[in-house]
Amino acid sequence: MARHKLSEASVKKLDKAGIYSDGDGLFMRVRKGGSKQWFFIYKRAGKRIELGLGGYGRGTAPVSLGLAREKAEAFRQKLARGEDLRASTKPVRVITFEHCMDELLKAKAGNWKNAKHRAQWEMTLREYAQPLHNMPVADIVLGDVKDCLITHWQERPETADRLRSRIQAVIDYGIAHEWRKTANPARWKGLLDKVMPERKKLSRGHHAALAYADTPKMMAKLRQSSGTGARAVEFLALTAARSGEVRGATFPEIDTKAKTWTVPAERMKAGKEHVVPLNDRALALVEIMRQRATSSLIFGGNVDDRPISDTAMVKALRLASPDKKATLHGLRSSFRDWCGDKTSFERDVAEAALAHTVRDKTEAAYRRSRALEKRRDLMEAWAQYVSTVTSGAVHADADRH
Repeated sequence: MARHKLSEASVKKLDKAGIYSDGDGLFMRVRKGGSKQWFFIYKRAGKRIELGLGGYGRGTAPVSLGLAREKAEAFRQKLARGEDLRASTKPVRVITFEHCMDELLKAKAGNWKNAKHRAQWEMTLREYAQPLHNMPVADIVLGDVKDCLITHWQERPETADRLRSRIQAVIDYGIAHEWRKTANPARWKGLLDKVMPERKKLSRGHHAALAYADTPKMMAKLRQSSGTGARAVEFLALTAARSGEVRGATFPEIDTKAKTWTVPAERMKAGKEHVVPLNDRALALVEIMRQRATSSLIFGGNVDDRPISDTAMVKALRLASPDKKATLHGLRSSFRDWCGDKTSFERDVAEAALAHTVRDKTEAAYRRSRALEKRRDLMEAWAQYVSTVTSGAVHADADRH
């Protein structure tokens, strides 16, 4: 007898009272009024026996099509072993993706880099993987994972990549606990890479970058604004830092004598402290913000003790940038492209300025011992380049303070 005659889409559309077969003993009964129940029918000694499997789409424990099929398959296995289904009072335990997800997040509780890392994992799985939540982890197939990813695949490729990786981790957790017997359908190599549509490759980590030739125009426009967002974006551009590092920057992290900004490990992507050499304009920005400050944050938001929002910084960037698609993170690419195209500074100096992780121990040691002063020269040259358009001009914020 054929199986899987129904689909989630067809089940949702059923509104006419009647009995509908999914095959091999699994049926759905639709009653007048629209309520839907699953049941399993089999015969023993010529007698027809019907067992309820739960209601569909309503109540405190709705039974999906996938879950009904799992319950029906468990009954078939028992019948094949000659067991009496009516004598069994132990309910069939179904482990869902959501259960695996919750257990995995609990297991990782002591392994997060920081609170932001934990929040990113939880948000990705709870929001973007929601279509998988009620599915038995044993029943999830490649198509289910693909449907989850495709929404983000072209527009938010980095989000899609992280989502795929985290879905794979959840299903791997289920496999490790023997809640799933088959291979992981979220695996990329040799599986999803064969079926996902090819997407346009974006430069440098999928963040749209402003052409470095346009950065002086952007910086000139930023200096015309007195807003905190404009000051934060200018500081970000001058230091080639990430937005989270800038947003969380505090005055105690600045050493005005040494002309450095020390970003603590917990706010760095690689989890290692990073010392940034500051040029005169970057130091001037710190002093401008010190006179406005109501907390230790250099770029405080509208709420006390909270940093400026990423949204406020993006808005300031879009207002100043000739390219309205440019992103905050893309400014790091602008800096890196300028380093490679317009300067003779060594590659490792530019990479150190961006705080990129180095796997080679010899190169890493070189950076620690010698790169700071070389980076200072590099950042001074960058500051001069981005100030080209406004050289000699008197800026509103400089007059004001």
